Amino acid sequence: MGVQISAIVPKVEVELENLSGKKIAIDAYNTLFQFLSIIRQKDTGEPLRDSKGRITSHLSGLFYRTIKLIDAGIKPVYVYDGEPPKFKKRTIEEREEARKEARKKWEEAVKEGRKEDIMVYAQGALKLTSDMMEESKKILDAMGIPWIQAKSEGEAQCAHMCKEGDVDYSGSQDYDALLFSSPRLVRNLSITGKRKLPRQEAYIEIKPEIIELERVLSELGITREQLIILGILVGTDYNPQGIKGIGPKTALKIIKEYKSLDDILKQVEWKFDIDPHTIYDFFLNPPVLEKYKIEWEEPDRDSIFELMVEEHDFSRERVETAVNRLLEIKKQGIQPRLEDWFKK
Repeated sequence: MGVQISAIVPKVEVELENLSGKKIAIDAYNTLFQFLSIIRQKDTGEPLRDSKGRITSHLSGLFYRTIKLIDAGIKPVYVYDGEPPKFKKRTIEEREEARKEARKKWEEAVKEGRKEDIMVYAQGALKLTSDMMEESKKILDAMGIPWIQAKSEGEAQCAHMCKEGDVDYSGSQDYDALLFSSPRLVRNLSITGKRKLPRQEAYIEIKPEIIELERVLSELGITREQLIILGILVGTDYNPQGIKGIGPKTALKIIKEYKSLDDILKQVEWKFDIDPHTIYDFFLNPPVLEKYKIEWEEPDRDSIFELMVEEHDFSRERVETAVNRLLEIKKQGIQPRLEDWFKK
């Protein structure tokens, strides 16, 4: 998902603690998808489930990772997708077909005991449901963490909030926030730490990455409008895979030579049903909420236990430890001072 331009985007690795005191608007769908993808049983690829068979991987990741972010002094705001643009319909349908195919391959891998393939196909078969999204909102409410329902794409809303100065960063794995003109993007918030490489025994250390739009444009020598065109050539959520044979480096060369969208379209073969100008205009002026409220509230200990332990069978001992840490952070504060953390 998202535009694949990592190879040419300048970025800086930091420690999670370097983001202390920062407000970050986090793309909720993107983050929950990461948790659902990663938190699975190694042998079968199955996600965590409660006694009623309901998937809980997303709740586990959201609850414990959010506390880790707070422990590092970060003030998260989760932003949920609203109504997708009509021209995204085909992409959504194609993803559903890909999920069905991945599920078949996953089942075959489990049956044949191909452990190296199980996790890969299991991750491709995952799907975030509306029920999962609503459950995640409930746990955020119980924790006192604000969330916002976007008008359309969550990343567009995150970018808008960052441009307005209401948050310091957009938080997402995807680079789309840059196309939506977010001044600053932070990646890897949901996957910091040691991670196993797919199909390998090796582990790598993943740290947060900071990407600044101004630096990206300066080092690439292009404008914000041309960055959008670059994304369209490489492929966005609205024209997946982009123009055949064109990667980010080739796209950059084309843009520097031909400059404008219309002139570039004369040089490539556009095979998508959607008009490229529609995608371009959407990134340039996406629908966003102009009015929203960001407030951190007091955590509700009883509600957290009711949702996590009583409703979804999480370990009472582990949840209690996490809740105590959450309340301890509020009580003692960390730098910068956090005794008023939940009131700002």
